Amino acid sequence: MNLIKGNNVTLGLNVVIGNNVVIYDDVVIGDNVRIDDNVVLGKLPMKSINSAVTTLKPLPPLEIGSNCIVGSGAIIYRGSKIKDGCLVADLATIRENVLIGEKTIVGRGVAIENECSVGSKCKLETNAYITAYSIIEDGVFVAPNVSTSNDNFVGRTKDRFKHFKGVVARRGSRIGVGAIILPGIELGEDCLVAAGSLVTKNVPAKKIVMGVPAIIFRDVPDEQLLKNQ
Repeated sequence: MNLIKGNNVTLGLNVVIGNNVVIYDDVVIGDNVRIDDNVVLGKLPMKSINSAVTTLKPLPPLEIGSNCIVGSGAIIYRGSKIKDGCLVADLATIRENVLIGEKTIVGRGVAIENECSVGSKCKLETNAYITAYSIIEDGVFVAPNVSTSNDNFVGRTKDRFKHFKGVVARRGSRIGVGAIILPGIELGEDCLVAAGSLVTKNVPAKKIVMGVPAIIFRDVPDEQLLKNQ
């Protein structure tokens, strides 16, 4: 089994732990949680000498709610909170100070950077990238290979440190496969970003946008709205 467990770890009832798992100090795990092989829980962040968004301030313990599954090779950092009923799939990474709402799916290879919040009943599919300082509200769908960004200066000039801003995806918004969302963009409630689009402007609620750059195509059909599911 080869479990490495730190100090003050709290395990709920019926927790199943796979092989070669590392659980760092103070991690809190709820009832009926499955942790698969090669998972790392409660990892501390690493800060390079030129990191723009990582700090080394004290962090609260990682908390994982009841009835969650953490897939093989996943890494979840200290300071984050995963609420009840979530699935964190194989090879996913969830950085520090991230909140994941109830019954959300974080798909295979998804990366959620630090200082993000993700709502309840969201689906973040394979290899999606959620940049730091993003807000994803309830019921949001993010298709595979979606990319988001928070730096309009592309890593150059000191001014960029004043302007970091992630993406805001409002309730029920959907992002198609391979779309790219630029820094600070807000996706309105129940909007739909078509596959392969490059979003350079805010998207109004209940609109479909598509293209490079994305422009408004038409309204989202009423039967596709979150309230009608």
